[in-house]
Amino acid sequence: MSKETESLKKEIRWEVFIPAFVIIAVVAVIGLVNKDALTSGSNKFFFWSLDTFGWLYQIAVMAALVIVTIVTFSKIGNIRIGGKDAKPKYGFWTWFAMALTGGIATGIVTWGVNEPLIYFGNVWGELDGLGIEANTTKAAIFAMGRSFYNWTFIPYAIYALVGLLVAYIYFHKKDALNVTVTLKPLFGNKITKTGFSAVIDTLSMLALIIGLITGVTMCITLVMSGLRGAYGVQDNMPLFIGLGVFIVAVFTFSTSTGMGKGLKILGNINAWFYYAIMALLLLSGPTLYILRISTAGIAEWLHNFFLWGFDPIDIGGEALTRSWTLFDWAFWVGYAPVTGIFLAMLSYGRTVREYMIVNWILPSVFGIIWFGIWGGSALHMQISGQADLVGAINSGGAIMALWEFLKHLPFGLGHIIIPVNIFIILISFITNADATLTNIGSMCVRDVPIGTEPPVKVKIVWGVGVGIIAIIMAAFGGGAQGVDGVKALAAAAGFVVLFIFVLQVISFIKAFFIDKFVE
Repeated sequence: MSKETESLKKEIRWEVFIPAFVIIAVVAVIGLVNKDALTSGSNKFFFWSLDTFGWLYQIAVMAALVIVTIVTFSKIGNIRIGGKDAKPKYGFWTWFAMALTGGIATGIVTWGVNEPLIYFGNVWGELDGLGIEANTTKAAIFAMGRSFYNWTFIPYAIYALVGLLVAYIYFHKKDALNVTVTLKPLFGNKITKTGFSAVIDTLSMLALIIGLITGVTMCITLVMSGLRGAYGVQDNMPLFIGLGVFIVAVFTFSTSTGMGKGLKILGNINAWFYYAIMALLLLSGPTLYILRISTAGIAEWLHNFFLWGFDPIDIGGEALTRSWTLFDWAFWVGYAPVTGIFLAMLSYGRTVREYMIVNWILPSVFGIIWFGIWGGSALHMQISGQADLVGAINSGGAIMALWEFLKHLPFGLGHIIIPVNIFIILISFITNADATLTNIGSMCVRDVPIGTEPPVKVKIVWGVGVGIIAIIMAAFGGGAQGVDGVKALAAAAGFVVLFIFVLQVISFIKAFFIDKFVE
């Protein structure tokens, strides 16, 4: 055994690594043996958690929004992360591209078309408790407003708050790079004792790992649905497995090269594809309608902001609030404690205000533009009768409207955009997975020196392990239906992390507004 291997074995936090790996393996086995039991059990637990603690999700995320707003526009915004002499490692727009694409994965590509249409068509009863008739102008305005609400300033405030807390603890307090130390402002050094630390970091990492597994399986499923819907390619096991192996190989290789190479390059490529395809759709599509429905959607969003923000389920109902907004909050909260580590590592040398602009304001504005263009174009296509996108969802599932929409773009643009969009889906997920593996690796190592990344071997082990489990769950568990249990489990994992997140919010308040700040 080489000295390097022996040193790595000593660095690994086995009390976090082993429980996480064993639990994930057990979940995979249960999914293979009895996927219906996994799906049913996970869903029951998840819906119970939202019915019981939906109020806490809403209060916690609204508190995060208020806090990051205060921080951004207060004198705290002038503080430089890492100290007065710290120099940033990345250019501004490269930093933004890495932060943006490392966080949203395939979600925004998938739901930019599908989510507004689902609300508009009242596919699963989202409008039933609101007195809004489906397929009307009022339904279209609501669909845009609710999409803006779910994908902009509130969810990004979750990430931004935790990331800044991690950056302060790591770069200013010179402490470890894990979730547990973010609670030291509340509990002191006793929280870092092995028992507490192992439990907190294992739970946080589990939520992230399960989310990554879900992401791999859904990326495979989404690409397969695109190939089937656009080119008539039928599902088959060799293609399914081959696609999964390709995705895993690319994101594992990318993360092994380090953020300064793999993620930097992929993030920039991904971001420019986002910009280009939005510009193309805006210029070729119903431009005036996009501008009008987006403006009306912003009005709807702002008019209902606090009503939606403090709805524990009782106002919007189960189909809308529980199955969409709170479901989304569970994913964002589940990712937040560890995604914060990734955002913190990118932020060195930047002021707090710059950090908030890149990780909160700009991604939120991007979300408004993205949903305005994609959602507005899709709604116009449905209303004008160019294609029955709602019907595609009703017959083929929640994600099928995207491909039907692209097929019916004017001037034959679908022939160009469909393969580009498949590429964007792949590169979006790969970029996110690259960042996620860095986060997971950081959690497994006892001490990551300031300004560096976790050992490559640790990231590769997790990349391969996660990939194998995801491919098995997706391919042999019955495709999209086979991963339903893992999807519910990922959201359920977010519930477990909710209480850690609430403590982080309180810890942030104490560190930045009560304790003496260390510059």
